[in-house]
Amino acid sequence: MLSEQKKLLMTSRLFVAYLACPTKCYLQFKGEVGAGSDYTAWVVTRTESYCREGIQKLTAVYSLELCSGSLDSGQWKNASWHFTLDQIIRTQDWEASFQVVQRIPPEGTNSSPQFIPIRFVPNNKLSNADKMVAAFEALVLAKSLSIKVGVAKITHGEKWSVYSVKVNLLSRAVHKAVNQTAALLSATYPPDLILNRHCPECEFQDRCRKQTVEKDDLSLLPNLTDKDRARFNGKGLFTVTQLSYTFRPRRRIKRLAGQPEKYHHALKALAIREQKIHVVGKPELHIDGTIIFFDVEGLPDRDFYYLIGVRLENKNGVERYSLWADSMQDEGRIWKEFLNILSGADHPTLMHYGSYETTFLKRMCDRYGGPLKDSTLDKAIASSVNLLSVIYARVYFPTYSNGLKEIARFLGFEWGDPLASGLQSIVWRSRWESSRDLSLRTKLIDYNNDDCDALSLVVHTLKKLLVADIDSNNNSVALPEIIHAETLGKNLNSKWRPFKSSIVDMERINEAAHWIYQRDRVFVRSGVVTKNLKRPKRAKRSHKPEKTVVCKAPPSCPECGKRWRRKNRLLTRTVQDLVFGRDSIRRRVVQYVFQTYQCRTCSHEYGLHEWYIHGGRKWGWNVVAYFLYHIIELRIPQLTMQHSLNRLFGFGIVRSTLNNFKTYASDYYSDTKMKIMERIVHGELIHADETRANIKGHLAYVWVLTNMREVIYILAESREADIIQTLLKDFKGVLVSDFYAAYDAIDCPQQKCLIHLMRDLNDDILHNPFDEEMKSIALGFSGVLKPMIDTIDRHGLKKRFLRKHIVEVERFFTFLDVTDFKSEMALKCKQRFEKNRGTLFTFLRYDGVPWNNNNAEHAIKAFARLRDVMAGASSKKGIDEYLTLLSVAETCEYQGLDFFLFSVQEKPILSLSRKVVADTPDAKTTNQNLA
Repeated sequence: MLSEQKKLLMTSRLFVAYLACPTKCYLQFKGEVGAGSDYTAWVVTRTESYCREGIQKLTAVYSLELCSGSLDSGQWKNASWHFTLDQIIRTQDWEASFQVVQRIPPEGTNSSPQFIPIRFVPNNKLSNADKMVAAFEALVLAKSLSIKVGVAKITHGEKWSVYSVKVNLLSRAVHKAVNQTAALLSATYPPDLILNRHCPECEFQDRCRKQTVEKDDLSLLPNLTDKDRARFNGKGLFTVTQLSYTFRPRRRIKRLAGQPEKYHHALKALAIREQKIHVVGKPELHIDGTIIFFDVEGLPDRDFYYLIGVRLENKNGVERYSLWADSMQDEGRIWKEFLNILSGADHPTLMHYGSYETTFLKRMCDRYGGPLKDSTLDKAIASSVNLLSVIYARVYFPTYSNGLKEIARFLGFEWGDPLASGLQSIVWRSRWESSRDLSLRTKLIDYNNDDCDALSLVVHTLKKLLVADIDSNNNSVALPEIIHAETLGKNLNSKWRPFKSSIVDMERINEAAHWIYQRDRVFVRSGVVTKNLKRPKRAKRSHKPEKTVVCKAPPSCPECGKRWRRKNRLLTRTVQDLVFGRDSIRRRVVQYVFQTYQCRTCSHEYGLHEWYIHGGRKWGWNVVAYFLYHIIELRIPQLTMQHSLNRLFGFGIVRSTLNNFKTYASDYYSDTKMKIMERIVHGELIHADETRANIKGHLAYVWVLTNMREVIYILAESREADIIQTLLKDFKGVLVSDFYAAYDAIDCPQQKCLIHLMRDLNDDILHNPFDEEMKSIALGFSGVLKPMIDTIDRHGLKKRFLRKHIVEVERFFTFLDVTDFKSEMALKCKQRFEKNRGTLFTFLRYDGVPWNNNNAEHAIKAFARLRDVMAGASSKKGIDEYLTLLSVAETCEYQGLDFFLFSVQEKPILSLSRKVVADTPDAKTTNQNLA
């Protein structure tokens, strides 16, 4: 057993280790010693040397004000020294090792001295970890001396720059990291072993790498983020092999064709499991002219590029160049030499691997100038090819990462020095600058040349792999085996998949069983002639009128009111209509006769029906009503309705006539739609939701607004909330909606749909079955909501019964506030509750406000069913007409009325307040007071 003191003691060393990697912190706490590497040893030596040099500079200036040796806390406030060196301060369970602490004497008799910890960091660029450690030391000093330490200083870089860290800005982050470290060290089990970016710099790299490879852990995939890894873990996927079995090819949507390909982690895992290259889509690698491979070595901390390696391939062979800079002053020289090499090549094409060279080209042009604008050389630099961007998300090599070394080694390439790496090159360069050892320079140049050769191998391999019309089943023996990701889906068992067989006779037998083949060839030879079989023609129905209706003219002129007139034209119109009986429906042809008159006073002709004046119509309103009922309420396609009407009733209706029916009815009910909208936006409650629509392949959105009695649908070109915010700008009632952020800008009381929230919580629990913190939040929420549902079932949506639950709501949010959640899902859920705190339980303070948005969702489902019928074939005008008719139909349903009966009566629905009392849908027997 470890001592209690060791369990609780947080030291500077452990804090630094935790910021880099939790596993490293745990191993150091356990006392394990890593194998180390040349780079880690160099980092330690460099840091110690820089610190010693910094203290020497300080000693040379402040020799009389320095204090060394261990000091008690009581010796700090009343001391006379200005600087103290190498102090270790421990307070409770925190301990910090101080390189230097500066003491600033008090300005007056009533003031106290100030203490500023100083750290020495050799890097020119400070990391967030450097600032966090400085803040940690300042907080330890403040706790020990019971004072406030506002600033910590970091002396860093070649120029001995001083950076001031404001402790109060990092205090919360430091305490959080300390608490997490304490929880880590006091846990029964070690932390999950996860490889990260710090691994190449860590002394435990080989140990951790070996264990993760044995476990086949997902952290072997460096492109996999912590969030994605947690998501896969929640689905029960913990290894690369498990992940590989989840890949399914997806057809790429046309509207996303211009966007970058999505990276598929499962496909990367599949490539590793099968040890085969997988290709997505048709990646292209255009290379024209002379290929120039180049690789740059530099010191990122100093923004200094000291070596440019060039491999130039032309018809004469391969030319190599190594451009070396002894110091920063030589950087401009090697850049000009590099440009001279490019200018001597015929149509150069620059190839490199990664963004480091891209940054190099841009910085060199800014520092030392580039070639003339629009020159061949300028175009070559501007169009340099980053091979990594060609490979990423398109070509999946069976390697854990897309690093040049892993891919080249898979293709059989080996570096001269197996330990050579980017970090090792920094060590070699640093030692060369100190010793000018020629062997170190040679190592760097050889390593740089090997990078260029490896890049050349990968490029030429890709050129062969990406040749058009690659047959994935017949690859060249000289190339690695490749698989096109699109072909993987063809291996899935499907009843209707094409029949393929290695036996040619079986394919021939299968073709002979096709339906068309049998009818056109087999049955003909058998004596059965199928093509000459004709269906008997139906006799054409007569359009002779079955009834004649004489439309009487008004007794006096509608213009001047005089009764003196004379007979004028006798006009007729034959209309095909439907007659609805109690249990039947039949076709009827009616002839309308109009006796017109001409006023002798004003010569005005009158006696025509209104629809005759406006162009007349060939079809009766009952045909239109019958059509509307089928396409709106029954969601039957228009083409099906055309066949049905023509076959059952003998109509000769064409497709354009049905479109005219829909347009006419939409215009007829346009005033009704506006009336419905007025009632909704001036009411006390609105349910709102939105969904997608398809306008001939273009994405649009349909918004729905509804209360308990009316429904309105509104078409918008985007999901932006301008249209909905404009409509509801004067609305002062309660808005019930989902969690779409656009609703937040509407100035009114809001109630978020708790069903949405509950389903999201349930999904999170199912996807993360081992997250106890997430489960505790879900249990707390359901424990608060369940009693409210019981109250609603007993007393309804009345606030005098519901407001007693407000205390339970406050208790739930207090639980969220005081609990320090650790899991990512729990933290995300907590943030969601805090963000929507004022809109989750609004229904407790109002009468008649539902706690869910099912009212709007029901209306959305009605449009969704209609959307499936339209199938993206409607224009914007056509969808608008559909939405007008659907608004009327759904309003009828919400009020318990029959949309078919209302459409038959041929009157706009302006007052939807009474039920239909007629037994038959005949216009004459329909309640006329409903209009």
